[in-house]
Amino acid sequence: MSWKPSDIPDQSGRVAVITGANSGIGLRAAHHLAARGARVIMACRNLEKAEAARRGLPGHTEIVHLDLASQASVRAAAEEIAGRCEHIDLLINNAGIMWLQEGRTEDGFERQFGINHLGHFAFTGHLLPRLRQVSGSRIVTVSSIAHRGGRIHFDNIHLDGEYGRQKAYAQAKLANLMFAIELERRLRDAGAETRSLACHPGVASTNLAGPGIAEESPLGIGRLARWAWPLFTQSAEKGSWPTLYAATSPDARGGHYYGPARLMEAFGPPTEARPRRYALDGARGARLWELSETLTGVRFP
Repeated sequence: MSWKPSDIPDQSGRVAVITGANSGIGLRAAHHLAARGARVIMACRNLEKAEAARRGLPGHTEIVHLDLASQASVRAAAEEIAGRCEHIDLLINNAGIMWLQEGRTEDGFERQFGINHLGHFAFTGHLLPRLRQVSGSRIVTVSSIAHRGGRIHFDNIHLDGEYGRQKAYAQAKLANLMFAIELERRLRDAGAETRSLACHPGVASTNLAGPGIAEESPLGIGRLARWAWPLFTQSAEKGSWPTLYAATSPDARGGHYYGPARLMEAFGPPTEARPRRYALDGARGARLWELSETLTGVRFP
């Protein structure tokens, strides 16, 4: 495929909500969507960084405070956005953390699962009434090639006594992918106009790995990783292309997964990616959905 951001259709009149839009892939996505005429709402935890990023963007951009580690913040952010917008055309669940040492969110969830998956699960549920009857609306959830090494530990979802940074990250990104696929099943069953898609950036140079690698690794390994990381990754700009393709291409289909085309989905232009068979299992998808509803208390309309 030779798709590039210049192929994005005109976005005038459309409203796009992007989590984690102050840096990396989220910022690049915000830039391209705003440049094509979308009203972009940046849902970010750090308002100072978000405002600094927003000043460099074209078009109409706004900021809403969102801390995915707090279900109260997730609910408040969704209510604020719903109050501003009569409709939403695009929700991009992009924000996340990676490879952090063990910790808990405000609500007692394992951090990587709680922020990357449960935060976005609840945020999507709260915003769905503004999306579901909008013709052509989409929900795009960003997963990772790391999902290939994960499984959902249903009997110990917070990994108590068996935590590992990569293990927790793989579980969380697998949950992102399974959520996107299960959401598409449920949207179709409900006859909703909205489609749910998933994507991943390949191996991209963003600040996502910074806290986990550079700041929490022992023996100076983090400093070496920070220096070497850009040498073996594609740019955040290129990493954003699968997200933008899933969000805007007329050829992108609900329930499908998109990522880079080359070197085992590590680099290159966007194309259809291969999810693990585990992620496609409908029984597991339903079980994860029910667990997520129980943990967050959010029921989708």
